[in-house]
Amino acid sequence: MSLLEKINSPQAVKKLTVAQLKQLSEEIRVFMVDAVSKTGGHLASSLGAVELTLALHHVYQTPQDKIVWDVGHQTYAHKIISGRRDRFATLRQYKGLSGFPKREESPYDTFNTGHSSTSISAALGMARARDLTKSPQKIIAVIGDGSLSNGTALEALNDAGHKKTDLLVILNDNRMSISRPVGGLSNYLNQIITGRMYNRLKSQVEGMLAAIPAVGKTALGLTHYLEEATKGLIVPGVLFEELGFRYLGPVDGNDVEQMISTLKRVKDFSGPILLHVLTQKGKGFSPAEQNPVAFHGTPKFDARTGQCRLSPQLTFSQAFSQSLLRLAKQDKKVVAIVAAMTSGTALDEFAEQLPERFFDVGIAEGHAVTLAAGMASQGYKPVVTIYSTFLQRAYDQIVHDVCLQNLPVVFALDRAGLVGEDGPTHHGVFDIAYLRHIPNLVIFSPGNESDLAGMLKTALARRGPTVLRYPRGAGVIGKVGKTITAVPVGKAKVPAKGSAITLLAVGNMVEPALAAARVLETKKIATTVVDVRCIKPLDTQTLLREIRKTGKVVTIEDHVLSGGFGSAVLEMLASQEMTAISIARLGLPDAFVEQGSICELFEQYGLTSEGIVRVALSVLDKKRLKMKKTGKSGTKK
Repeated sequence: MSLLEKINSPQAVKKLTVAQLKQLSEEIRVFMVDAVSKTGGHLASSLGAVELTLALHHVYQTPQDKIVWDVGHQTYAHKIISGRRDRFATLRQYKGLSGFPKREESPYDTFNTGHSSTSISAALGMARARDLTKSPQKIIAVIGDGSLSNGTALEALNDAGHKKTDLLVILNDNRMSISRPVGGLSNYLNQIITGRMYNRLKSQVEGMLAAIPAVGKTALGLTHYLEEATKGLIVPGVLFEELGFRYLGPVDGNDVEQMISTLKRVKDFSGPILLHVLTQKGKGFSPAEQNPVAFHGTPKFDARTGQCRLSPQLTFSQAFSQSLLRLAKQDKKVVAIVAAMTSGTALDEFAEQLPERFFDVGIAEGHAVTLAAGMASQGYKPVVTIYSTFLQRAYDQIVHDVCLQNLPVVFALDRAGLVGEDGPTHHGVFDIAYLRHIPNLVIFSPGNESDLAGMLKTALARRGPTVLRYPRGAGVIGKVGKTITAVPVGKAKVPAKGSAITLLAVGNMVEPALAAARVLETKKIATTVVDVRCIKPLDTQTLLREIRKTGKVVTIEDHVLSGGFGSAVLEMLASQEMTAISIARLGLPDAFVEQGSICELFEQYGLTSEGIVRVALSVLDKKRLKMKKTGKSGTKK
């Protein structure tokens, strides 16, 4: 039996020797690589955080002491040793373990973290609650260097340091976020290696002076003065100390013995402490060490070679990227802005070919939007490419800085709709609801790659803000086309016409709607399918014309029903006083959707051709029943 097989809780970790902990670290890595190769997941960060995880659970009394993991990309070892090893094969699978910390899953998961930079705020809140109840808990936030650049993290540091709250913040510095970290803070952290000399020197000098009775407070005060005067010269960690934190480090986070020794010392300190830990992303698995970006969030791969099993089919993200690069080469005013997701949004080639017009601002979505507004105010055409779920973090900037001024900013919402295995923290199923009520904003939703390119061309020519929402995964036609033709604002198209029922579909629901129409045709039900294309403004002329022909309609969207596209259609019908229309809305419920493959989730919520057929038949049956009750007759067509 391996050592790992004997570990079913952090309490077992406390009993291990340093030598056993080193052995356990290697066993965890082997186990982790084998499991993630079959499920996909956030591997590289978790490989780097194994020793840090073991040291934390070895020293602290979890779950009484609280560890808040930022984002959760680094928590796989934490999950494995906290009683979930036997279920780890279900990671990110439907009804399986979450890929992120989840309070419902384990008492060792103290806070749900799927978006970055929230850990310090959450941990500070726990620490303040602890102080009010006067309990003896220790509270620890573990945050990555990429996440530290976000405003939320810096706001929390400022608050904690100012109030001198007893809190340990561990800065897990692997010199990598999702894409390579950018900005002054990243460069600053790279200089902090000299901090080792500072902390050692400070301790030695204070110890020497304290041992001399005659010296007293005067010399210690002089020492403090000299310390403040020279600190900035020998330790860049002064930034954290100026914020009110005691800075310690950097220490080797992959040396479990050093980590345990350091944490034991830190545990006796009070007040806000920042411990700077250096780890290697992808440690122990050569392919991940050599290419940590690819193994940040990886699909299934060969555990022996690291070769990923990628689909050769063109994705919507790639189609967008190709189109943007082509259009940017034709117009020097076009610029691209991302928030630490260059690879995720497929803009690597843009960054390589047009580096002077590519801006990665780090994990700072709010800043990205206002930066775009500033550039737009000076005549440029910024395209802000952010996952739908992350654009939520910049809502005020969208309203106040872009839409209020009617500035020509293009929002490219990658991963709009259900995203699959990353689950409820990452599904992009709220964007229509939180955007369509904002004045001046146009919202496009392409059904294929060609329309996506055409909508982008239209957006870049507009004098106001535009949203392009497109899904994760493979496209429909597999290409963009040699010529990019602009798609008119507020203009739908009707790829299938019939007189029995009307299907109104947006985005990636157009193809399932067409497939459903073909099935309905076999049942002698002539079906109209409208590819809505523009959610705001709606093509009311086309939609009303097609709805009036049938009197029966189904709206279909990969989005929550509350405030979504179907709600917009209901509002349109109400404004026309068309109360006799039989309508059903197909979409997602008023609940957070669980994780699972996109196919599984579409099946679960009826967003398939079969599901559309069921709803359409239900609408038809209700219409016939209503006719029968009122004494009218109808003919099925």
